[in-house]
Amino acid sequence: MRWGLILGGLLSGLALLAALLSLVWTPYDVTTMAIANKLQVPSMAHWLGTDHFGRDILSMVMVGARTSIAVALVAVGIGMGFGVPLGLLAAASRGGWLDEIIMRGNDLIFAFPSLVIAILITAVFGPSAVNAIIAIGIFNIPVFARVTRGGALPLWTLDYIRAAEVAGKSRGRISLEHVLPNIANLLIVQGTIQFSLGILAEAGLSYVGLGAQPPTPSWGRMLAEAQTMVTIAPHVAVIPGLCILLTVLGLNLLGDGLRDALDPRLRVMR
Repeated sequence: MRWGLILGGLLSGLALLAALLSLVWTPYDVTTMAIANKLQVPSMAHWLGTDHFGRDILSMVMVGARTSIAVALVAVGIGMGFGVPLGLLAAASRGGWLDEIIMRGNDLIFAFPSLVIAILITAVFGPSAVNAIIAIGIFNIPVFARVTRGGALPLWTLDYIRAAEVAGKSRGRISLEHVLPNIANLLIVQGTIQFSLGILAEAGLSYVGLGAQPPTPSWGRMLAEAQTMVTIAPHVAVIPGLCILLTVLGLNLLGDGLRDALDPRLRVMR
């Protein structure tokens, strides 16, 4: 039994459940301030306590989960939507000039971390969750392009691919019908990993003020606002930090478990 996969699925599912539940219900309105109730410790009225504005931390964590998951999910979608076709195209050209252009373009994007890309974007358009999505998504494109190309290149040397070429199929058709299905397991695992990194990136961007803007709750901004209150109300900082830690841990365990489950070589070894 793959305990890592089970634990990862439970932790990831809990974060997803909190995000979905926040769409229809939260214990309190996250935009309502109650200064008289500020910095309360966890109690029956407020299960995770309140922050420096008297807002319910449980409610903010739930909505923050929705923000983090939405940003990371769309960013991964952007990375896969552009990176996978580019990787397939590069692999199909097999070392040609098109492969060289795509890979050198990926190297250029890799030279700028997502935080730097976010700073450049927000300098022009202003900080927001949308710009954070664009920044993280752009950084994901070369990741998926490299994984796709690396998985697809060996397949182009196999007999059944050569047989498809002899049968008159175009390289684009071969990529979609024969190559892509055989590297889908790699892309699923990489997507899970990038999803966890996207949550970390969103938290980091929000921490420095480049992500979701008030009044939308964000785990990263909750940490930033709580850093001056660690000594007087540690729960205000510990709770969003734990949320980030457990969610990223769960996604990494899930990705590792999926790799073991989907990779036929590992199944044979077991």
